[in-house]
Amino acid sequence: MLSLFFATTNKSGKKKRKITKAERLKQLQEEEERRQKEEEEARVKYEKEEMERLEIQRIEKEKWHQLEAKDLERRHEELEELCLLEGCFPEAEKLKRDTRLLSQWKHYIQCDGSPDPSISPEINTFISLWKEETNETLEEVIAKSKLVLKLIDKLKLILLETPPYDLEDKNIKQYQGSILELQELLHLKFNIATEILLRQASTLADLDSGNMEKVIQDENVTLYVWANLKKNPRYKSVRFSETQIGFEIPRILATSDIALRLLHTHYDHVTPLRPVPTSLREYTATVNHLVKDEVKYEETAVDKELQEEGKQQENESNSVDEEQTKFEEQSGSEVQTILKEGLQKYIYPPETTEDVETENAFPPIEVTLEVQENVILFEDPMVARWDAEGKHWQTDGISNVSYKPEDRLVTFSLEMLGPITLIQDAHINMPFQSWELTPLDVDQVLLTVTTVFTTIQIQIKENLCLLASITLSNKKHFSILEGKWMTPISFICALKEAGLNIFPSEHSHFYVVINYKDPLIEMKAYRQLALLSSAFAFGWSKWNIVCSSNKVIVKLKEHLSEKPIQKPNWTLLMFSGDRAQRLKINENSETFSEALKEETEFHSTLYHMVKDFASQKAMEKVRSSSCQLIDSVCYMLLSTRVLSYS
Repeated sequence: MLSLFFATTNKSGKKKRKITKAERLKQLQEEEERRQKEEEEARVKYEKEEMERLEIQRIEKEKWHQLEAKDLERRHEELEELCLLEGCFPEAEKLKRDTRLLSQWKHYIQCDGSPDPSISPEINTFISLWKEETNETLEEVIAKSKLVLKLIDKLKLILLETPPYDLEDKNIKQYQGSILELQELLHLKFNIATEILLRQASTLADLDSGNMEKVIQDENVTLYVWANLKKNPRYKSVRFSETQIGFEIPRILATSDIALRLLHTHYDHVTPLRPVPTSLREYTATVNHLVKDEVKYEETAVDKELQEEGKQQENESNSVDEEQTKFEEQSGSEVQTILKEGLQKYIYPPETTEDVETENAFPPIEVTLEVQENVILFEDPMVARWDAEGKHWQTDGISNVSYKPEDRLVTFSLEMLGPITLIQDAHINMPFQSWELTPLDVDQVLLTVTTVFTTIQIQIKENLCLLASITLSNKKHFSILEGKWMTPISFICALKEAGLNIFPSEHSHFYVVINYKDPLIEMKAYRQLALLSSAFAFGWSKWNIVCSSNKVIVKLKEHLSEKPIQKPNWTLLMFSGDRAQRLKINENSETFSEALKEETEFHSTLYHMVKDFASQKAMEKVRSSSCQLIDSVCYMLLSTRVLSYS
């Protein structure tokens, strides 16, 4: 009963005893003492940690100053050694000059009857003699055009490959004048030969349609000629030799004494010649101590060109921008009539249409063309026509453009006839997603550039380049350029003509978001990467985007085997033009840091930085590299500008 009573009392509750004032003060005092003790402990801990941090910082700063002092102490020696190594660039330039002279001598002793286009009397004699030749057939003109195109290409290469100090202004004017004369004469010869063909049109008439049709195909030219002999108003669709290439003509042309000629060329003889470029790439073979002055000269030249380009763009706002687009191939569509005085160009639509009753008597002419196999299109092509008055390409007057990629056929409607071309964005493959430079066999290097649409592999040996492979949508694509060794400039021109433009121009930064790097630092980096390329692989690093514009970051690994390394152990190098260092972070680190890798030092060059941890065999291979290989690798790096455009 007693325990039950206590339980009942607990349930009902009992009033808690109040804390006295003295007890409350005591509690507050204890809490204050505990708080002060904790604060004191925290202060002591913070001071200790701060002292340790400052000590570590002092040690690191002292170590940093020691490394800087050591770097400065040996800088003169390292730069002198680098200057000796970079003697390969003027040596390679001398070899290129000897090669040009040897080429002239070989042409002289061949005595094959073809002129040397660089010698004014020879090319002038060739042009004069060809002008005197008459009654040449289209087959004869096309056969002669092979030599003419070779002469034009040779003159263009001379203008591109010859350094500025070896090329006088009078020579530039002479070569450009010869190019224009050859182009104009070749076009004139095609016109005369077309007239000769059309004068015998009735003897070449097709038995079924009663009209004349002629197709002549060559590696550089495909010529389609159709003469309207029957003037059947129902015969409006013209298709050549059971192909889909041809025209859809309006009724007024179907009943007229006219001929249609489609001259499909794989070269551009319409766009005016550009001034001989002065770019950073032309100075890669000069003496090392002149690099700064050369870069300043380059920047001044580019600034002037940019100002001129800006003025030109203001004046030609409706024209096709040649920097933004790539000319692939050209076709000249013409309607011609034969009168007593000879072949006459038929203006369509005519300037006066008073005799025509119907308002829409001269509708656009539908044209269907085939894109040559060598051209790679990453998007549906645009069609542009040549404006003879404004001397530029423009897209007005062209409608209903459609492209069938499986058949490589492009169809469009033309309001007026004349030269037309297919174009695509010249910067469609910029910026790059990644790049890699890998040693192959003795004195051979592989440059791989990966873009959104394609992966291009370029093999480099001595002073030659080769297209090793092209991958489109993860599938290997065959190109007629594969397996053909060419000089770097010829190779770059060939890739551009095929639609594979991975070579920024001086104005590309207007059209592409780039990772800007100081030009002098970028140039120094390319030269030193080229020096090491025979024994070390280099590649794109994501941290190159994060670091400032006066620093570049690449990943590196020693590569002496011809077989690819399955799990490469990359090292990150940072270079600022006058200092190279290994970074503590790696490609998989979460945050960027310029912290120096433990137990490493600063160096004035990438060469000496790599020398610290490279094998003796690798450095021996570097020192024995061909000067032509180093020069060609440097040229390709400067041409692609992978450090700024990746």
